[in-house]
Amino acid sequence: MPIAGGEKLSDTKIFSLWPICSSGNASSSFNSTQNLRQCHASSSKTVSSVVRSLLFPLRRRLRLDPSSYLYFPYEPGKQVRSAVRLINKTKSHVAFKFQTTAPKSCYMRPPGGILAPGESLIATVFKFVEQPENNEKMSDQKKKAKFKIISLKVKEGVDYVPELFDEQKDQVVVEGVLRVIFVDAERRSPALEKVERQLAEADAELEARKKPPAEAGPRVAAEGFVIDEWKERREKYLARQQVQAVDSV
Repeated sequence: MPIAGGEKLSDTKIFSLWPICSSGNASSSFNSTQNLRQCHASSSKTVSSVVRSLLFPLRRRLRLDPSSYLYFPYEPGKQVRSAVRLINKTKSHVAFKFQTTAPKSCYMRPPGGILAPGESLIATVFKFVEQPENNEKMSDQKKKAKFKIISLKVKEGVDYVPELFDEQKDQVVVEGVLRVIFVDAERRSPALEKVERQLAEADAELEARKKPPAEAGPRVAAEGFVIDEWKERREKYLARQQVQAVDSV
């Protein structure tokens, strides 16, 4: 059975992937046969999923911009920002999640979410720039932090929770590993100008998401609480109930 690179998956490798099953001290031959069948079905499923992952690796679902590096202005002792655009290039809903090797000095907004087919989003990445030590150069600090973006295909209407990626580990795809690159904050460069444009777009998108949709009828705030006339009606109704209760006494 050929695999990538022209190698063959030998019988020995397949056998090593097959879990050893035992029926234990069965009380009857029926129970022993049933346990053996269940074991065989589970083993076949395990082997087939492993072979399928080797022969048909999952394709990337997102397009990242930038795709390899995150550019940060170099300002020691300060928290700086960078940005990356995520674009869902599939026809399915895709969940994404950020991971970093430096969680104490870095965080992302949003740290995860779900993108509809064709939808895009600019995520803002925050990083605290440490003071250089022992004549450390600006370029040396880029090795201290990396960011990984992973994705998972989900059904429409599913709510995002980080545990989704733990429940379906075999369907998770690493979309990219972004390395940190520092640029001189006082010197104009194409990389720094692009980061500033993306950050401006990210801030605008965040403000747009905070605004309630302009629709007819009662308006709903971003947090999901009913406001305006429906709230006023309920308050008046409760006030009348209290007055009637006092009069009855």
